[in-house]
Amino acid sequence: MLAVRDRRDKDAFAALFDYFAPRLKGFIMRKGTSSAQAEEIVQDVMLTVWRKAAMFDPHRAQVSAWVYQIARNRHIDIRRKENRPVPEELYEDPGTEPDASQILAIDQEASHLKQALAQLSADQREIVEKAYLGELTHQQISEQTGLPLGTIKSRIRLGLERLRRELKGLR
Repeated sequence: MLAVRDRRDKDAFAALFDYFAPRLKGFIMRKGTSSAQAEEIVQDVMLTVWRKAAMFDPHRAQVSAWVYQIARNRHIDIRRKENRPVPEELYEDPGTEPDASQILAIDQEASHLKQALAQLSADQREIVEKAYLGELTHQQISEQTGLPLGTIKSRIRLGLERLRRELKGLR
């Protein structure tokens, strides 16, 4: 791992991959994941190991603990994304058109939401939009922005609390 971290040694990474890939696949499959999805997660984890090798600190954790933590977090992110509730679609009778009051109500709600989003700090708004409009996992947002995962989660939590307060009287 140190050769990968310090010299970006591809042969050392290949050895790491050969050692950890089958073990990680088994670890992830024991959590109820299919073989194909486990392989995808392993590929993603090992890519993260390559990209984030500079963050490895042998004084804080062993290589295996560091790699398995990445795998565990990635598996949790995927589970959360799969289990994310999907909003119910609005029921519309195909033979009728929405009346003016429905259109006006939807426009007003959209306007309130835009105003509430505008009240968020730029940092919070960006992260909330990536998570809910861009449908990215917290890990993906962290990788895109370079921010720590804890910061991403805090910004989302604070942003959603603010949105709830701003939109409280709508329904």
